[in-house]
Amino acid sequence: MKMILRLLLSALAVIILSYLLPGVGVDSMITAILVAIVLSLLNLLVKPILIILTLPITIITLGLFLLVINAIIILITAHFVPGFEVSSVWWAILFSLLLSFLQSFLHSLLKEDK
Repeated sequence: MKMILRLLLSALAVIILSYLLPGVGVDSMITAILVAIVLSLLNLLVKPILIILTLPITIITLGLFLLVINAIIILITAHFVPGFEVSSVWWAILFSLLLSFLQSFLHSLLKEDK
């Protein structure tokens, strides 16, 4: 139950950011839920592999290359989910930053309910 609620909060964050950012588009709430699911799966399966493969450049840039990795994950999601569009890498970086902040805020609200 908690996992479903977290996915719905992530989908809500995707919808909110699609209204705020002109370079990001989501067609419907179902698309936002699919984006949340695909992002979760890619973060679970692909992101650790990308982090290991790019470890030297991540260390040299003091971790800033992780922003590029997050943008790549978002662009991969946009490729696989019809109805979710990100116009450039810069919008993907901004979307990933704002998404992480908004998810943290929404999930902290979830923890306060207990």
